[in-house]
Amino acid sequence: MTKDVQARYPGLPAGLAQGQPLLWLNPGYDSLADGRQTDLDPQAAEDRFARCAGLLAQVFPELQADGGRLASPLTEIPRLRDALASAQTAGVWLLKRDDALPVAGSVKARGGFHEILSLAERIAAEAGLLPDGADRRVLASPSAQAVLGRHAVAVGSTGNLGLSIGLIGAGLGLRAVVHMSADAKEWKKQRLRARGIDVVEHQGDYAAAVAAGRAIAQADPLMHFVDDEQSEALFLGYAAAAHELQAQLQAAGRRVDADHPLFVYLPCGVGGAPGGILYGLKRLFGAHVHGFFVEPTASPCMLVQLACGVQQPVSVYDIGLDNRTDADGLAVGLASPLVAPLMASLLSGVFTVDEDTFYADAWRLEDTEGIYIEPSAATGLRGPLQVLDTPQGQAYLQRHGLASAMDQATHVIWSTGGSLVPEDIRQGFRQRGRQAAGIA
Repeated sequence: MTKDVQARYPGLPAGLAQGQPLLWLNPGYDSLADGRQTDLDPQAAEDRFARCAGLLAQVFPELQADGGRLASPLTEIPRLRDALASAQTAGVWLLKRDDALPVAGSVKARGGFHEILSLAERIAAEAGLLPDGADRRVLASPSAQAVLGRHAVAVGSTGNLGLSIGLIGAGLGLRAVVHMSADAKEWKKQRLRARGIDVVEHQGDYAAAVAAGRAIAQADPLMHFVDDEQSEALFLGYAAAAHELQAQLQAAGRRVDADHPLFVYLPCGVGGAPGGILYGLKRLFGAHVHGFFVEPTASPCMLVQLACGVQQPVSVYDIGLDNRTDADGLAVGLASPLVAPLMASLLSGVFTVDEDTFYADAWRLEDTEGIYIEPSAATGLRGPLQVLDTPQGQAYLQRHGLASAMDQATHVIWSTGGSLVPEDIRQGFRQRGRQAAGIA
C-alpha cells in the first residue's frame, strides 16, 4: 500500500492493496444487531414464493417434484474438512449447495426469481388480471402472457444473475436483456443466447455494464431494470433462504445457540446475495450466527467499503487493485450502496482468497466429496480455517467468548454456482485446480 493510499484510507488492513490473502475483522460488528432496525422484512419474499409455488411448478417442470419450491441441499463434507484441516479442527462442516438449485443452478435464482415474480404480479394486477387472492398460475394464462409479453426486463450481470432473470422472465413471457462486460466469460454469453436471452456487451467492467443497462432501461417505460446494486426485491429474495437453512439445520440435529454457534461463509460480489442471506440469518439467530464474506484478493469491494466507512463510495480501483480475477461472479469493484451500510454492524469480517487457492479447493472438493462447483463458488471452502487457525480468527473467538464452544460449532459454507458449467470448461477448471494443488 502506498503512503498516499494509506493516508487516505487508514482503516485498510496491511497487505490488502498488494493483493495478499488475509482475514479482516469488522470493527463495526455489533453482536446484538439483528437487522430488525430496518423495514426490510424477508417474510414478504417468503410469502411471495409460497403463493407462486404452483406457478413455478407449472412453468418449470424441474420444480414439480418439490411443489414449486426453490430449495437446495445441505450436505456434510467431512472428507474435505479432513483434507484441509488439522485433526484438532473443531465443528461440523456443511455445504449449502445453491450450485444445485433447480432451473438456474446458482444462488442468483433466489433473488432473481423473486424480483421478476414481484414484477409480474404488479403488471398483471395493474391490468386487472390478478384480483386479491387469485391463484398465481393465472400469470401463465394466454391473457396474462399477452400483457406480460409487451414488457421487458434488463439486468447487468457477469452471467448467473442474467441467466436467472432471463429464465424466469422468459418463463413468464417477458423479453429479457442482459448487459455484460466485453471480457465476461464467452461460454456464459453463449449459454444466455442459447436460452433466447439478448446479450448486450459493453466496454469496461461489471459496474460499467450495470450503468449502461440502467440508462437504457430508464428510457423505455416498458422495460424494468433489475438493479443488482440497489434492489430491495433481490435482497429480500436472498434473505428468504434463511428459513430454509434453519429447517435443514433442525432436520440435521444441529442446534444454534450460545453453546452451538453457527458460522456462515459467503462468497461476495456486489453484496446482494451474501448480504441478503446474512440479513435473514441474523433476524433468526441474532448473536449466535457469525457471518463472514469471502472475496478474491483482486476484488475485495465489500472489505474496502466497510474498512473505509460507508459514508462515501470507495472502490478497489481507488486503492490500486485491478479487479481482475477468474472468479468472474465476484469481479466487482464497488460494493452495493444498499447492502454495505446494512453489513456495517451485521458482518463479522471478510477474508480474501487468491486464484490458486480457490482453484485448488474446487478440485479438492470434487476429489474428496464428488461434488463439482465452479471456482468462484469454492472461495469459501477454507472459511472455518480462517476462524480456527489464524491469529485474527482466534482473537474473534476470544472476544466473543466462543473458544470453548467450537467443538459444537456448525460451519456452513455457501456454494453459489456451478451445475450449469459446460463439461469442456469444467475440464479446464479441473486441470488448473490440479496444478494449483501441486498435482500434475
